[in-house]
Amino acid sequence: MELNKYQQEVFDKQRPVIESYGKKTWGWTIFFLLWILVGWYALYLQVDRGHSVTGMRDNVVWGLYIANFIFFIGISYAGAVISGILHILKVEWRKPIIRIAEMITVISTIIGPIYILLCVGRLDRLHHLFLYPRLQSPITWDVFAIGTYFSGSLIFLYLALIKDFAIYRDARLNIPKWKQKLYKALAIGYRGTASQKRHIRISTNLMAIMIIPLAIVVHSVLSWIFGMTLRPGWHSTIFGPYFVLAAIYSGTGVLIMAMWVYRRMYKLDSYLTDKHFVYLGYIMMVLGAAYGYFTFSEYLTDWFGSEKWNSEVIEKIFNPAKYGWWFLFANVAGILLPILVVAIPKTRTPNLIALASFFMVIALWVKRYLIIVPTLETPLLPVQDTRIEYVKYSATWVEWALTFAGIATFFLFFTLMSKFVTIIPISEFGDKEKQLVQPEEKEFVLANGPLK
Repeated sequence: MELNKYQQEVFDKQRPVIESYGKKTWGWTIFFLLWILVGWYALYLQVDRGHSVTGMRDNVVWGLYIANFIFFIGISYAGAVISGILHILKVEWRKPIIRIAEMITVISTIIGPIYILLCVGRLDRLHHLFLYPRLQSPITWDVFAIGTYFSGSLIFLYLALIKDFAIYRDARLNIPKWKQKLYKALAIGYRGTASQKRHIRISTNLMAIMIIPLAIVVHSVLSWIFGMTLRPGWHSTIFGPYFVLAAIYSGTGVLIMAMWVYRRMYKLDSYLTDKHFVYLGYIMMVLGAAYGYFTFSEYLTDWFGSEKWNSEVIEKIFNPAKYGWWFLFANVAGILLPILVVAIPKTRTPNLIALASFFMVIALWVKRYLIIVPTLETPLLPVQDTRIEYVKYSATWVEWALTFAGIATFFLFFTLMSKFVTIIPISEFGDKEKQLVQPEEKEFVLANGPLK
């Protein structure tokens, strides 16, 4: 395929990244693989000895694993919703970031469901979920919803990559033959004809339209697993929109962090500009304000109702001797910090926005933990065994090892994908792109001031 001047410039900038696997990349790959090996050893112990090696007991049957599941599935939805909406609205500044958002969606959807399997005591009966599903169970809905969502996200990402695969195929890259053959196969004969462009455009638009409501439905189904129980802190009609909003919010933070890392690693300042951080910062600020409102509304209604069972959970969450400090961190770092950083012009810089996003993402993981554990530690009926390890949950090193192994796998996938496809989509930039960049940047500087 022939490239215009600007597409060639974008490709030449990223060409060395996909042609070579440098020492730093090897170092990070080995580091992530070591963490994954530790996780595999922890998984072997759990399968061999059972759940006794974890902190989960009869009372607290969920813990870190379910918090990780909700977290990873949540951030995947932000990539789908943001990339889908920006694609449908044809927002010009979306082009350098849309591939990162799509990658977050697919990778997170692969890792998240694995943590569900870690909670299953009898993996040998896992196939029963598909052979004998119970339609009355929200968990069954979740299996089919996530499976459909993953398929749609994978197709959406692939459609966006076909043009670039054709570029890699024809570029005579200095890569192994197997990789060149793979590019050729994945390009499926794309030559840039008018008919091929029209088919890809229509297919991508349809998938973008479908992926947005699908993402909302899937996380709503996940929230119903909690909301349709009668446990305190879970039985709430607000959980559906609350989960969806929190998912998009945390995913926006992960997208900002990924942009910052790629910009620093591969020197992509010309494409992942300050403008992109500020615009995504605005989105994060609005979502943070809405998320703060939902959080306030959730706890205000539970506290004001003064129902005994709910009051016990509220007391645990607000008490500094129990989960009070966790709750304070979740709200200060998860709500106030991102809003203040973006709202104040002097702190509205890529580094500070990325830093605020980092703390916000951690805070929202803590929030997922606080949704699960305090509720399960507050049974309606007295428990038979009152030993402290049966009443209060405390994660073991096995659970933490598998948690960090999942995070390492997330980073490893991103590392490998950045060596297989260009982070900045080449085919997204047309002939008139070069002329559009300067006026848009000038308008941005006039509105926001120069950024460093």
